[in-house]
Amino acid sequence: METRPKVIYLPDTMTDWPWPHAINPHFEAVKIEADAWVHSFKTLDPEILEAFDKSGAAYLVALGHPTVSGEHLRVGCEAMDMQLVVDEVTDRSTAAGANEIVDIVVDALHNPHKIRPEGEHIIGEMMRQCSARAMQTMSMTCQRRFIDSFTTYLRAVAVEVIDREQRHCRSIDDHFKHRRESSGILPWLMLCGMEIDLPDEVFYHPAIVDMVECAADLVTVDNDMLSWNREQASGIDYNSLITVVMLELGLDIGSAMGWAAAYHTKLRKRFIGGLAKIPSWGPSTDSLVKEYLDRLGNWVRAANYWSFDIQRYFGIMSAEIQQTRLVPLLPKVHCKTSIRGGEDRTDSRYGQ
Repeated sequence: METRPKVIYLPDTMTDWPWPHAINPHFEAVKIEADAWVHSFKTLDPEILEAFDKSGAAYLVALGHPTVSGEHLRVGCEAMDMQLVVDEVTDRSTAAGANEIVDIVVDALHNPHKIRPEGEHIIGEMMRQCSARAMQTMSMTCQRRFIDSFTTYLRAVAVEVIDREQRHCRSIDDHFKHRRESSGILPWLMLCGMEIDLPDEVFYHPAIVDMVECAADLVTVDNDMLSWNREQASGIDYNSLITVVMLELGLDIGSAMGWAAAYHTKLRKRFIGGLAKIPSWGPSTDSLVKEYLDRLGNWVRAANYWSFDIQRYFGIMSAEIQQTRLVPLLPKVHCKTSIRGGEDRTDSRYGQ
């Protein structure tokens, strides 16, 4: 019988990351507005509102976009709120129910001026309002890219519900491809250009595309390392890179964490090295490209810090674990299945 370790070593992936920790100065004011907006939808499930209040969604957006205006920060907060609500609603749904929700949200995203049908789930009106506000402030190129990437994310969420029901564990390569879509990271990397108008021939140049993909995978590796302990305790780690690596390569948890850290280092070198491979399109465009790529680098930092700062994965031990990198392994807890087919994702919290 395999002996489970009592403590996991969590490698520090942010050592010497070139982009500093910063927060948007409009955070407090915009958080109040965005929180009030979510709570104005009175028919939302109270459990979803509770999850929202604990999420620190606005804080993540403020870390990820430290230099944008208050207006653009509000757009980002509402988009993040929508992603959280979509995740929570579909997590509580069957595959058929998740597809229905996704269809509603996709329609509202693409048609922000269309009155939502009577009796429809409130998530449709939420997405309609979010999309309408976003379209008023984003650059035209960012609007299109955000809509396309958010639609891709929504469709991937429906697939993930099927994976959850079947407890399907993907290969390492397939995991990265799927997670770029299902995690919702790509819409956030599109929003790094909220007010930047980069033409398609620039944005879809292979060098830029590689930088976006690399940033997405950096966030995925970090997230899966940080979240694995909580997810294994709740029995939902089949969608974690760490479990995928353990199964595919036959590694124990310590070795799988080491593999993930080494892969993160490889991605890091690729991302930073990629900055020197960006071609020139002239001084004015080059300045916009540099700003966009800096925001990608900043988002990688933001996602990591957010996971510790709001005690998302480590509860009251977050600060200690961030320093020592030693994580007490959580015991597995019973994972109930709801009447709608979704798993009850009980949070196992350190010291709580």
